[in-house]
Amino acid sequence: RRYFNKHPGSLTAAEAAVLIGMLKGTTLYNPVRNPGRSLERRNVVLAQMQKAGFLNQSDYEAARSAPLGLHLGEVDELSSGDSYLRTAVERWLEPWCTENGYDIYVDGLKIYTTIHSRVQRHAETAVADQMKILQQRLENAWHGEIPWRDTDGNVIDGFLENLAARTTYYQQLDRKYQGNQDSIFYYLNQPKPMEVFTWDGPKQVVFSSMDSLAHYAMMLNAGLMSMDPYTGEIKAWVGGIDYRYFKYDHVYQAKRQAGSTFKPFAYLAALEAGKSPCDQYVDQYVRITYMEDGEQKIWEPKNADWVFSGREMSLRWALGRSVNSITAQLTEEVGWDKVVDAAKRCGITSPLSSVPSVSLGSNDVSVFEMVNAYATFMNRGKRVEPILVSTIVDYDGNVVATFRTKETQVISEEIAWLMGYMLRGTMEEPEGTSQALWEWDLWRNRNQIGGKTGTSSDYVDGWYMGVTKDLVTGVWVGCDERSIHF
Repeated sequence: RRYFNKHPGSLTAAEAAVLIGMLKGTTLYNPVRNPGRSLERRNVVLAQMQKAGFLNQSDYEAARSAPLGLHLGEVDELSSGDSYLRTAVERWLEPWCTENGYDIYVDGLKIYTTIHSRVQRHAETAVADQMKILQQRLENAWHGEIPWRDTDGNVIDGFLENLAARTTYYQQLDRKYQGNQDSIFYYLNQPKPMEVFTWDGPKQVVFSSMDSLAHYAMMLNAGLMSMDPYTGEIKAWVGGIDYRYFKYDHVYQAKRQAGSTFKPFAYLAALEAGKSPCDQYVDQYVRITYMEDGEQKIWEPKNADWVFSGREMSLRWALGRSVNSITAQLTEEVGWDKVVDAAKRCGITSPLSSVPSVSLGSNDVSVFEMVNAYATFMNRGKRVEPILVSTIVDYDGNVVATFRTKETQVISEEIAWLMGYMLRGTMEEPEGTSQALWEWDLWRNRNQIGGKTGTSSDYVDGWYMGVTKDLVTGVWVGCDERSIHF
């Protein structure tokens, strides 16, 4: 595919001999870098084929007189994978390969993943369909205005220039022109033909490097993972919107503020402290004084609509409506250390700052961690280890490895059931934040669904965590640059 833009079954004898000839020295006999040597080596291979009886004399003469006939095609480097899923499998298997002395690329292994093809197809379709709509909304919202802003809404000076300074091209120019900014940005602002990603397909444009940075800074990305909460088997993995243009995996590598999707861990800590879903709290102004690094600080959380209703609400209703003030009251009562502990036990592995705002999702976590943690609620309080590969078979058909999850009881079965009941409140309680899902046909066979929305500070990250009795799915949406707000 790289040298002849065709699959192996379509190769001529001459073309196949070029590739076989490269085995002796991939640089020395590379047909692009050293076409003369490649041609000589090809003819040696053809001669051996004729000598061994694989080519008759006339076919040998015809192949020997043929030109190299290169027709270069585009393929991803094998070592970096060709999809988010393939790269995730490679990463997942690295420790096993090191421990057992296997190379997954040359040892003829068959690797069976836990991915469910139909679920994966649904996930990829959902991401593609919805992200196109969300991208258009973001562009409409900022139409004619500069989108990179600070928390006060002011345009960030030098935003694109700082992005440019992180690029390889900038560093090359920096070395060439010894740090002369005028020369560096003269070339960074030179228009040139290039291809960019759009939701209408790859687009040929004439952009400068700075134009390209602005285009991609405004591009929303996404991460989605679905998992069986009992077996730990990962059923769908969508690491981003297009692997060709965005190699960064937004399921495992990206860590972002979880916003209100982190609130259930505060409610878990409250239930473990003896609270009930029916306990009543008042939606009111909250002021919390605490110490951090030896300094006294004050936290005054606001609700999403900046209004305190003064209404008395059950904890289930408060979680269903995602009321910040009541979550803050709970956090102060049970202690933010207890919220951190609850999250860690359920499956959050990222560092968590133990501060009052922890329950509103002020820490950075991954989609991978959040799905694992929510699965604990659905699995009767047992935390499982997610698995992406089920079986490995060697070249001779022998099973050389099987993978099964490990589970640990981290919360009681009763509390886990109550957490599932609480999460269903986002759909069943008045003004619940998940009620938009009622328009979908999701309730066949007495199916029950729970979930939690989440938005980080300054509308940078959008999350949804969805649970059923046998599937947990987490979705994150946002721009890679945190200065772009919804």
